[in-house]
Amino acid sequence: MSATLKDFLEQCHSLGLVRLIVKNEAAVLEARGTIEKLFYAELPKGKYANMHTDVFEFHLNMDKIEQVKFETGEAKRGNFTTYAVRLLNAAAEPELSIFLQWGKPGEYAPGQIDAWQALYDQYGEMWQPTPVAQL
Repeated sequence: MSATLKDFLEQCHSLGLVRLIVKNEAAVLEARGTIEKLFYAELPKGKYANMHTDVFEFHLNMDKIEQVKFETGEAKRGNFTTYAVRLLNAAAEPELSIFLQWGKPGEYAPGQIDAWQALYDQYGEMWQPTPVAQL
């Protein structure tokens, strides 16, 4: 697959409502929203994908993402499957996790799982994005 992370992120709007999770050794930040209206900027530190909503702002240094991994798992609370996409750094650690967001536990919006599966089918369980040459 020779797509860029920018190409992939543009397709993530099809996932509908997602939970974006960023964590480090001291904190975890989670925000719910849809991935849409992305805009891009090239800064001295790298090429960024950006998104502004009424409740949060999102800035991702695409140059720091080496791999994208699709995962399913068991919910921590409840007995249902979770669907995630992890954006991994050079050490194969998640910089950003994108989970399909449910209404009631295990009840995803119509088409959400199909959209996740379509991206999985297109990109595979794990893939390495082609570097973004120009924004």
